[in-house]
Amino acid sequence: MTTAPDPDLGIVDALAQLSFLVQNTLARTADADDLSLVQTRLLGVLRDREPGMRELAALLDLDKSSVTGLVDRAERRGLVQRVPSREDRRMAHVRLTTAGRDVVDRVTAAFGQEVEDIVAPLGRDDRDALRTLATRVLAARAETTGVELVPTAPRP
Repeated sequence: MTTAPDPDLGIVDALAQLSFLVQNTLARTADADDLSLVQTRLLGVLRDREPGMRELAALLDLDKSSVTGLVDRAERRGLVQRVPSREDRRMAHVRLTTAGRDVVDRVTAAFGQEVEDIVAPLGRDDRDALRTLATRVLAARAETTGVELVPTAPRP
C-alpha cells in the first residue's frame, strides 16, 4: 500500500490550522483546572519570571486594565500574589503561589503530553526542525516587540 503525498496547505493555512489545534488542545487541558486560555497564559508567563504589571501587559499583549482584572481574579483563587518591588515600593511584581505552581505543573505536564501526541507522526529530526524554526520565528518577533522570550535573570 502506498501513501498519498502530504498535502501542501500553504504557510498561512498550515500555521493557522496548527495554531487552532494547539490552542484547542491547551484550552481543553486548562479547562480541567477551570482555567481560561488567558488565565493559562498568565500562569505560563509566571512560570519563570515575576514581572511588574506593565511588563506583564506587554508579555500577554493586553492593556494594563485587562491585566489588572486578570491578576485580581487569579489572586482571589490563590494562584498568584502581588509582591512589592524592591526597587520602587509603588510598584508590585506578580508571582505564582504554591497552589499556582501546582496548577502550572499539572497543566504543563498534561499539555506537554498532548503536544507530544500531536507531533508523534514526525520523526525526531522533523520535531527538532519544527522546534528550531518556531523558536526562531518567536525570537525574531520578541526582538521587534521588545519582549523577552526567556528572562535574563530571575526576579528576587
